[in-house]
Amino acid sequence: MANASKAASAKKENSGSNLFASLSIVICIVVGIILWKFVMGNSSNFEGGDAENGHPLPGNYFGMVYKGGAVVPVLMGLFLMVVVFSFERFFVISKAAGKGNVDAFVKKIQGFLSAGNIDAASAECDKQEGSVANVIKSGLKKYKEVESEKNMDTEQKCLAIQKDIEEATALEMPMLEQNLTIIATLVSIGTLMGLLGTVTGMIKAFSALATAGAPDQSQLANGISEALINTATGIATSTVAIVMYNVFTSKIDKLTYSIDEAGFSIVQTYASTHK
Repeated sequence: MANASKAASAKKENSGSNLFASLSIVICIVVGIILWKFVMGNSSNFEGGDAENGHPLPGNYFGMVYKGGAVVPVLMGLFLMVVVFSFERFFVISKAAGKGNVDAFVKKIQGFLSAGNIDAASAECDKQEGSVANVIKSGLKKYKEVESEKNMDTEQKCLAIQKDIEEATALEMPMLEQNLTIIATLVSIGTLMGLLGTVTGMIKAFSALATAGAPDQSQLANGISEALINTATGIATSTVAIVMYNVFTSKIDKLTYSIDEAGFSIVQTYASTHK
C-alpha cells in the first residue's frame, strides 16, 4: 500500500513536471523572439534608425546580433531553455539531497544502525528529508516489519529489505533524472541550429560575391556577420548545456551511491544481528 501511494504521488509529480517542461519550451522560444525583434531590433541600434536596411551602430552588439538573421531568436530560446532547466534541476536535486550534508547523514545512519537504534535512524531521516532520506526510511520501516515475521528466515528477510529499498529508489530516481534528457538534447540542437545559421549566413555572403561587377559589400558583411553570430550562439548554448548536464549527472550519481551505501548497511546490520 505504501509503495502504491508513493507510485501515485510520483505519477502526479511526473505529470506536473511534463506540463512545466512543455510550457517552459514554448515560453523560452517566445521570449527569444520578443528579445530579438523588439530589443535587439530596436531602431535605436542602427544607423538612420532603419533596422532592416541600416548598419548597426559602431560597437552596438544588439544591432550586430539582430543582423544574425531569423535563426538567432531560436538559438536565444534554446539558450534560455538551458538556463531555465538548469535552475529547475538544481532546485529539485538540492531538495532531493535534503537539509543537511548527505555524506554526514549517511554516516549518522550507519552509526545508529551499528548501535541497533533503528528508531533514532528513522528520526534522523525525518530531520533530513529529501529523496535519500525517504528511501532509507522506507528500508528502516521494512527492517522493523520483517522482525515480526515468523514464516521467513534471515536470508529471506534480508532480501525483502533489499527489495523494498530498490523499489523505493526506483520511485525516487525518475524525479531526479527528469528533464535531464531535455538538457542533453539541447547540446546537439544548439550545435545544429548554430551550424544552420552559419550555412545560411555563408549562402548570403557568397551570393553577394556572385553578383556581377563589384561585390555588394554590405550584403557580404551581413552574410559573414550572420554566420559568425549564429556559430557563437550555438557553441555557447551547447557548451553551457553539456557542462550543466555533466554537473547534474554527477550529483545524481553521488545521491545514488549514498542510497546504495546506506541500504547495504541496513541489510548487513539485519543479517549480522539475526544470525
